[in-house]
Amino acid sequence: MLDAYLMEWGSQLLRWLHVITAIAWIGSSFFFIHLDASLRPAADIPPGEGAAPSQFLAWQVHGGGFYEMRKYLVAPPRMPEELTWHKWQSYWTWISGFFLLVWVYYAQSELYLIDPAVMALSPFAAGAIGIVALAGGWLFYDVMCKSPLGRNDVVLGVLGFGYVVAASWAFAQVFSGRGALIHTGALMATIMTANVFFNIMPGQRKVIAALTAGEKPDPKYGKQAKQRSTHNNYITLPVLFLMLSNHYPVTYANSAVIPALVALIIVAGALIRHFYNVRHADHAKSPWWTWAVAILALWFAFWLAMASSPGGRERLGLSPREPAKPVLLAGMSLPPVEVANIVSGRCAMCHAPEPSWPGIQMAPKGVFLHEPERIAAQARAIRTQAVMTHAMPPNNLTGMTEAERHVLAAWLAKTR
Repeated sequence: MLDAYLMEWGSQLLRWLHVITAIAWIGSSFFFIHLDASLRPAADIPPGEGAAPSQFLAWQVHGGGFYEMRKYLVAPPRMPEELTWHKWQSYWTWISGFFLLVWVYYAQSELYLIDPAVMALSPFAAGAIGIVALAGGWLFYDVMCKSPLGRNDVVLGVLGFGYVVAASWAFAQVFSGRGALIHTGALMATIMTANVFFNIMPGQRKVIAALTAGEKPDPKYGKQAKQRSTHNNYITLPVLFLMLSNHYPVTYANSAVIPALVALIIVAGALIRHFYNVRHADHAKSPWWTWAVAILALWFAFWLAMASSPGGRERLGLSPREPAKPVLLAGMSLPPVEVANIVSGRCAMCHAPEPSWPGIQMAPKGVFLHEPERIAAQARAIRTQAVMTHAMPPNNLTGMTEAERHVLAAWLAKTR
């Protein structure tokens, strides 16, 4: 049982690190986008000196102090003695997120990633597909940006949008709904960090090298970095939604609608960012229409998710969809009758296609425990929730006894 505790604590610590670094990265990213939008031509540069077009100024007030921010479109006249690099927030967000993906989804793939009703994969194959998809996905995106298509930001944006939606469909053909959404978010997050590591930072190093050598830096590096940084800015909110989606089964109850959900969430998140980008540049031109479209997109996403879930279809008067019965994996055996009766009596009123517990319209976390095959498939989760921690049933609402928990523990000890 020690390994189960280690898995839980490892997951908690990795998630903690991931959230901390993500806050730091997203905070600095949003700040610099805001700063860039609020810059104005520097009035202290005399006309005719040739420097005015390349220098812009902004004033900020925070914590009782005033800050003067100056931007050089290409580079300053000389290399400053001290320079702060903003890169490790991005790197550690991805590193911690990748290890969290491995820890939760690959090390426990039979519980979270593999759905035999979608595709019967081995844990190794599932993890390999995920990793190759993330690496290959970045390479495809990078090739698009460097191709002639990258010269038109609108065309590139539309193609990038279609590419991510298509990737979500591909993930849904291989993984569970939960796994498909988390990998779509991971692909977008990989693109964001790879933009920093492979494009933005190398370009900045080349500019610094030119300054150090007394040469004039090539402005193309700044333009490339600006394009990739803008991409990162517009997909940040959709990535956050997709990363949080694994906690809300209504978003992945039906894999068939995942591409549509991803498309709607990208539209909503990108429009919200567009509003703030424009507003920070000029409050008089705030595009309030973006909120109306974003809310409409979120409403359609909510309606689509509800109408495609078993509980939602029942509530709408549509025929309920019985989830496909899972295929028993190698080495997995059905629980004895006594165990099945305990789980059915104490847990299945919530964890069923049509929950009978008041106020529960959908099985929490998408976990079904109304049949022996499903109980066997969720053995690891039952160990964590009902034996190790007694977190389930919540507040022991159904009155599971200590004797019943011992029965579950004895069965689980034989399944390892």
